[in-house]
Amino acid sequence: MNDRMSSVTREDLLVRTFVELTDSLVDDFDIIDLLTALADGCVELGLASASGILLSDEHGKLRVMAASSERTRLLELFQLQNDEGPCLEAYATGEAVLDADLSAAFDRWPRFAPEALAAGFRSVDALPLRLRAAPIGALNLFSALPGGMSEANRRIARAMGDVAAIAIIQNQMVRESEVRARQLQHALDSRVAIEQAKGMVAERLACDMDHAFGVIRSYARSHRRHLTAVAAEIIAGTLSLEAAVVTPPVDRPRPPAG
Repeated sequence: MNDRMSSVTREDLLVRTFVELTDSLVDDFDIIDLLTALADGCVELGLASASGILLSDEHGKLRVMAASSERTRLLELFQLQNDEGPCLEAYATGEAVLDADLSAAFDRWPRFAPEALAAGFRSVDALPLRLRAAPIGALNLFSALPGGMSEANRRIARAMGDVAAIAIIQNQMVRESEVRARQLQHALDSRVAIEQAKGMVAERLACDMDHAFGVIRSYARSHRRHLTAVAAEIIAGTLSLEAAVVTPPVDRPRPPAG
């Protein structure tokens, strides 16, 4: 009965953790909240004694983003400062570091392994956080016992890491899409302003639209200004049309027909 209750409790925790991770796929996304939920969830589910998460910044430099305890956060910082350790290895290679016995890893990580042992850990797994082939960080899973994680627990950790990675990538894509949308809208608004300014110049100078555009463009070029800024000033009346007509626009010679 106790085993069944323990199983149900763990299942409830697993469901709750995945719900918390997938909630990040909606509005009010926060990477720190997401990764903290991942780090804490790994410990609450019994996947590891402690966990830490490193994420690469825009320059590809790893940063400590979340940890299940202050001791683990300091260990992750030590890993970065000394440029060695399982997370760095998993991120650099894109491959998981599995069941690494820290007492036998002095040659592999001469500075990190003794520090991790002193912190009370005996083994470590490090899983790359990635979408397809591109690593974006790594998840460190420390155990106070030798032997590392079971395959079942490792599959759960991988699944949780994949959800977090997808959420981060999706958030980046949304932000990039929003930037592109704003840039496109700005371009459309600018085009409308230029057309409006052309109409005002054409009406005031009694010329056609091509000539009016030539006046605006000539002024912008001679004053090293953007077309949009000049058009906005013409519309606002802060740039007089007389001042805009610095020199008549020069028509470009057309190539002979045929």
